Amino acid sequence: MFERLRELRKEKGLTCEDMAKLLGLGTKAAYSKKELGRTKFTLEDARKISCVFGKDIDDIFFADEVSFQDT
Repeated sequence: MFERLRELRKEKGLTCEDMAKLLGLGTKAAYSKKELGRTKFTLEDARKISCVFGKDIDDIFFADEVSFQDT
């Protein structure tokens, strides 16, 4: 999930600072923690990100693949 989000952000030409502003976070480090999986995204965060990238929340935040560990 986090790799997909990073790819989409870079494809769109957005920085972590841009994403932090979009989500109303105080610093780019606050967003970086979310993108690295250290802090969780809220549903409202997911909605905003979904709108920016023009993709469904599922396509961004939920992988199609099931890992061996998940089975």
